[in-house]
Amino acid sequence: MQKSLDAIFNQSYRFGFAMPDKHLFATGMGLSAAVVNRMSQMKQEPVWMRKNRLGALKTFIDKPMPAWGPKLDKIDFNKITYYIKPTDKPVRSWESLPKEIKQTYDRIGVPRAERNFLAGVSAQYESEVVYESIQQELDKQGVIFCDMDSALKKYPRLVRQYFGHLVPATDNKFSALNTAVWSGGSFVYVPKGVKLALPLQAYFRINAERFGQFERTLIIAEDNSYVHYIEGCTAPIYTTASLHAAVVEIFVKKNARVRYTTVQNWSKNIYNLVTKRALAEENAIMEWVDCNIGSGVTMKYPSVYLHGKGARGEVLSIALANQNQHQDAGAKMIHLAPQTSSRIISKSVALRGGRTSYRGLVQVMPQATDSAVFVSCDALLVDGLARSDTYPVMRIKSAKTTVQHEATVERIGQEKLFYLNTRGISASDAPGLLVNGFIEPITKEIPLEYSIELNRLIGLEMSGSVG
Repeated sequence: MQKSLDAIFNQSYRFGFAMPDKHLFATGMGLSAAVVNRMSQMKQEPVWMRKNRLGALKTFIDKPMPAWGPKLDKIDFNKITYYIKPTDKPVRSWESLPKEIKQTYDRIGVPRAERNFLAGVSAQYESEVVYESIQQELDKQGVIFCDMDSALKKYPRLVRQYFGHLVPATDNKFSALNTAVWSGGSFVYVPKGVKLALPLQAYFRINAERFGQFERTLIIAEDNSYVHYIEGCTAPIYTTASLHAAVVEIFVKKNARVRYTTVQNWSKNIYNLVTKRALAEENAIMEWVDCNIGSGVTMKYPSVYLHGKGARGEVLSIALANQNQHQDAGAKMIHLAPQTSSRIISKSVALRGGRTSYRGLVQVMPQATDSAVFVSCDALLVDGLARSDTYPVMRIKSAKTTVQHEATVERIGQEKLFYLNTRGISASDAPGLLVNGFIEPITKEIPLEYSIELNRLIGLEMSGSVG
């Protein structure tokens, strides 16, 4: 007998467990100037940051909800806890973590990944980073990798120089909210000429119900440097909604290269509303690899501002929408200098009434002569209940520009399933195999350990989807 759809989904989401909620402090539900002041006071922040937060709070209150994209009317900002402090301070010894938090990350696989694959790891639980471990080699090279709260204390001038310059509070309602109540997140500084051989990674975990997580990530890659940063996101399954509204700002200097990979597997009660933006200088390369499987609603459009001559930007994205999910994802490329190039490859899969949307903007300014643009949007519908939409916008203001755009929508055909069945592949395994083949151009860009996990998760999501 075919399993129920809910049973299949819960089986596929193995991070849906919740640990006992033990914390040192929580603000309680609701947002006000008093909450913001209390957060800033507890974090012992400089005056400029507190003023920044309070100004952003006013902007958040004044800005209307987005009138486009997925419906967000069910978000009740008065029923969200904006700050939870789970531990006294980050630790560098795994055994020093509280039992509940350590068990959580043990189940996710953080210690194993750190031991086998990563140069540095930062683990955030609720509002705060609770664990940081960095290889000594990074310190010797002058690389800074720490949580944003620590960076504000240790490197205040550096943080103030870059914080909010790419994503100001006035950018959108949720960047304003993040600026007002941000907590945790990662700070990465890679000195000139340093190329990191191993990735850095942050894990973000929401454990509490009706909670908002608002991490802030800032990456600065100096001239001729390279860094690969990976983030993983999970949350337990609750019947009530939680909010994740992060902001990421990346500065890629001359001849530098940054790759930012996200493997997102939030539970379906999460609103995932994220602003990610990078600035690429002369001959710099910025690459976003974005994999979105979970959440009830995702709105995420990683962008690259190609500011220097010869700069390159790339967004490779996967979105999978199952029942009661809307993945509204895409990319933005802004060409501001000559001989710049951008590439957007979007792969989406929808099943059981799920909905995917590609929303993209490519803008080539008059001074960006001899530039090149490539956009490819491919959607796969697994059944007749699924839906996919494409909203591409191109504003080409330079005649000396090469533009390529292609889009496809297809359904998993019975003939393909029949062919696989005749080759000994079961009816339950065949849809997942076809989907993994469909997204292979992007999964091959993900480190092996993560692509294996991604393929397994997608296979479980597809279980019982056809027939």
